[in-house]
Amino acid sequence: MKILFWGTPNYAVPTLNALAEAGHQLVGVVTQPDRRRGRGKQLIASPVKQRAIELGLKVFTPVRIRKEPELQASLAELDADISVVVAFGQILPIDVLAHPPLGCWNGHGSLLPRWRGAGPIQWSLISGDEKTGVGIMAMEEGLDTGPVLLQESISIGLLDNSEQLANRLSHLTARLMLKALPLIEAAGPGEESERMARLGLTPQDQFDDDVTYARMLTKEDQIIDWEQSALSIHRQVMGHYSNAYTTWGKKRLKIHSTEPLIERLRSDLSEDVHHLLGKWGQGEHKPGEILASETGIGIIVSTGGCPIVIRQAQVEGKGIAKGNVLIQQLQSGKGLILVETARSPL
Repeated sequence: MKILFWGTPNYAVPTLNALAEAGHQLVGVVTQPDRRRGRGKQLIASPVKQRAIELGLKVFTPVRIRKEPELQASLAELDADISVVVAFGQILPIDVLAHPPLGCWNGHGSLLPRWRGAGPIQWSLISGDEKTGVGIMAMEEGLDTGPVLLQESISIGLLDNSEQLANRLSHLTARLMLKALPLIEAAGPGEESERMARLGLTPQDQFDDDVTYARMLTKEDQIIDWEQSALSIHRQVMGHYSNAYTTWGKKRLKIHSTEPLIERLRSDLSEDVHHLLGKWGQGEHKPGEILASETGIGIIVSTGGCPIVIRQAQVEGKGIAKGNVLIQQLQSGKGLILVETARSPL
């Protein structure tokens, strides 16, 4: 099949690779424009653009595809049989959706209709979902509202962070898309309703009670409130990896890895923290207080519930530290308070 691929972040690269390795004819790749990143604010191409160039593919970088009719016309001239979309980052207009004879198909990183929208992986972690997955969905004008062709779930571990989970889901997306393409091709072109009927898709509107939206995360969402429970804070850290932060002294402290010291979660915790369970009572210390340091493990901090272990963190101006190095950086004795914003240190 002749495929027009749409994608931007690392998440989309495994699917692009899989399509190329499977021998499909990639007539073009559409991705977000280069962005200025890092301290030097240099223009950096998206991971998908970088990989497309390596593969020798034609690349298009619309600022807003909805408002670029000339580019839409150029894409139509590629005469693709199908569009494959994975984390592109813009909503496609109806004219673009309607052009390929076999339709536009999206690999979405959630179990639809749960977590439609921009941040499904992060929100599945922040919300404490026990499982997530990937859906291959026929695209329509609504935000991730199209009927689903294939769907597969995976479990979420207590210690999974968003980067690890995204990596697993990205490869699942690639595998499911390769599985879906022969089915779509066999159904053939024709009226959309007839094609969809031949494919036996599952409409999402029969699950309206399960719809949730993964809104864009903000910097405010990254600020740790130590009055929350240990489990809520841990989910925030894992979901916002590696941007959740607090304040240490007058410096920002990014928290990269934690473990909530909750007895009922013993089997999901690392064995080296088991001896810390039950060592401190709930509500005996001010939330955010450093209670102790444990060699080879990290710093124990009080919360609004059970304590939590900070295993890996980054003090502003320093590199990522864990274990004894982290302890040395934060070793100021008991009573030091971590606070919820860098603008109001205690």
